[in-house]
Formats: sequence, C-alpha cells, structure tokens
Amino acid sequence: MKRQTAWRVFAGEFNDSTVEIKGEGEMTPSFVVTPLGAKVNRLFIIGVLTDVENISQEGELVRAHISDPTGVFTVYSGQYQKDVTDALLNIDVPTFVAVIGKARTYNPEEGLMYVSIRPEKILEVSADIRDKWIFETCKNTKNRIEAIMEAMKMDESKINELTKLGYSKELSEGIVEALKSYENIDLEKYVTLIKESLQYLRPSKETLPNLKIDDEEKEIVEEENDDTQEKEQETKEKKEIVQTEETKEEVDEKFADIENNVLETIKKIEGENGAPWDLITDNCKKAGLDEDSIEEALNSLMDKGLIYEPVLGTIKTT
Repeated sequence: MKRQTAWRVFAGEFNDSTVEIKGEGEMTPSFVVTPLGAKVNRLFIIGVLTDVENISQEGELVRAHISDPTGVFTVYSGQYQKDVTDALLNIDVPTFVAVIGKARTYNPEEGLMYVSIRPEKILEVSADIRDKWIFETCKNTKNRIEAIMEAMKMDESKINELTKLGYSKELSEGIVEALKSYENIDLEKYVTLIKESLQYLRPSKETLPNLKIDDEEKEIVEEENDDTQEKEQETKEKKEIVQTEETKEEVDEKFADIENNVLETIKKIEGENGAPWDLITDNCKKAGLDEDSIEEALNSLMDKGLIYEPVLGTIKTT
C-alpha cells in the first residue's frame, strides 16, 4: 500500500477539523479533512515540545503538547510506538521537535470530534529548522486558500476541474469534501493565521537565513520534502504570501518592542526556578506597559518557545 503524504498543516487549521473520512477495512486509510481541504492521514509538524505527561498507571501511554505559532498539537504515544514514547519521556522541555505521525480522532459524542497525532518519528531540531517549517507551511496554507477560492467560483466544485488548474488529486478531493461539509469557511481567519505566523520569522519574513542543518535534521526534513505534492509546488505563484499595510507594520513593530521589554524584564528578575507572573506584571507596569499588552506579550513569547510555565503562575526563559 502506498505511504500517504505527510502534510504540513498548522495547529490552528488541524484543530478546527470536524470531518473524517473513515477507511473501509483494515488496509484502507482514514483521513481528517481540514476546513481548507487538506486530506490528512499523516502530518509533518515542527514546534515547541512544552510538556509530556504519563497518563497510564503502567507508564505505557504518554500525552504531549507541541506548540506552533497558531496553536497546540496534542500527541499520544503508547506501547506500540515504544521508541517514540521513550524519546518523548527523555527529551527536556521546552525543546524544538519535528514529528511525523498519523492523524487520529476522538468522538466523545455525536457531532463532536477532537483530533490528535500518533507519532511515528520524533527528533529534536534547531530553531532554524523550525523557521523553515513555518515558512513552508505558510506557503502550503496559502495554496489551499487559493484552491478553495478557485473552487468557490465554480458552479459545482469538481475534482477534475481543480486538477486541471494544477492542484493535486488529494487536495482537490479534500477541497470538494470541505466545501460540502463545512459551512461558511472563514478564509480571512486563515489569512490572518499566515500573517501572524510570518511574524515569527522577523526580520526576514519571507526570506529565511542560510540554514545550518545537521545530518539527523537533514534526514527528517528531506524525507518529508520528497513527499510534498510536486504539482502544488509548481503552481504556486512567485509573489509575496501576504501584503501588509504600513499601519499594520507599525503596530507589529510596536508589539515586537513590547515583547522584547517583557522578555528582558523576565531575564532580570527570574531566579533558578523562574519568576512569578505577578512580579513580572508589576515590573512591566513600572516600565510603562499596560496589563493587556503585558499579557498578550507573555502569551506570544510562550507560543514562540522563548518562555514557558514550569508551574502554574511562574514563568521561566528557555
């Protein structure tokens, strides 16, 4: 049986998924269909491993969370993935990790679906590799948005018509299913998701620095590069992913300054075990920052993996 392509999908899109195509029989794969039409059996994600928890008495099942710029992936690994489970238990958090895994669903009641990942492989990676994944995932997300917009123009969204435009058969099938199953897909939400994700690549945004990749990182990245959908890549336009207005740039620059001030404040006052949230807030207020901006900056810094919360109410830099 052909191995399924591992999709690059942000947590913000994957976690919005409420549609599953179940395979018939043991050898037929099942798929999670995202609101943008990614027909996901396997994923390739990179983010910050923020916590790992043993959730079975025998220690044979662990739950982990991996954060990207848009949200958090939930990962479950058990006795049938012993190497990965052992690796998760031995990685110090927070750490940038790359994960290849299968999409899994949980339906506690009719009409309610939660998604997670069962990992097949996990590897610690560098911040540069994380940035490259963000950049590529932004491009993949943009491509799906454009494909959905093309499908919306059609009197009847047809797979063949989408493939004629250069989109892969898998994406075309997923888009037709998404338009049938999701009501009022909020494309603007995912455009914003791309814009916000690109802010993590400052100052270069769409232009990444030269990446230094060691042999292990190269192996996992190249494996999934081989799986990417060539037809999708060939049809992508050679233009900027998003256009931002000057006013938006000014707001972003101001927020970046606030983030830097908050981060420097934490570094100054944290001890071996970190710094209390209230003390951070008080010191930042004395520096002229308002409470809403401080909280927003703290949440953003946590998403970026620059700080974490070892215990509730205490912040520590990575």
